[in-house]
Amino acid sequence: MKPKVYIDGKDGTTGLQIYERLGSRVSSYYVFRMPAGGLVLKIPIDACCQIGLRCLSTAEHICQVLSAIPTLEVQMSSNWNQRYRDNLARLKSGDLLEVAWVIKGLMWRDHRRGLSNGERKMLHSAKQILISEVVLVEGTDDYPAVEQRINEAMMLGA
Repeated sequence: MKPKVYIDGKDGTTGLQIYERLGSRVSSYYVFRMPAGGLVLKIPIDACCQIGLRCLSTAEHICQVLSAIPTLEVQMSSNWNQRYRDNLARLKSGDLLEVAWVIKGLMWRDHRRGLSNGERKMLHSAKQILISEVVLVEGTDDYPAVEQRINEAMMLGA
């Protein structure tokens, strides 16, 4: 498969590719390059609604989420399996406040008791989701500064 058309966004985060498959069928894909980690996702345009693709948040919404983090009340199950499923459901929701809730809960659990490898990976993924969204919305390349802001917000109000 060779791309026929590629339109790249000015910041390299979004684009469109059109592929011709076997026969005469042509499919279009949104192409996303995640700023943190360099992951490239190709999502069929026809499947966007099915998989829950959403627009980027606004700068105002990012400010609301970051300012709400210190007031988040986090209580997690003591059963690791239930805790993992609950956190996974929150991440899949796509709601940045839910993602922040997972980050805060896992950071506090790590501080108090430590995390399993699965929870450590989930914490890393959740942070990447939030950091990527903030970086894209604010138009910055300073990932460490964004991560530091998020970490500081997580530790406030404890």
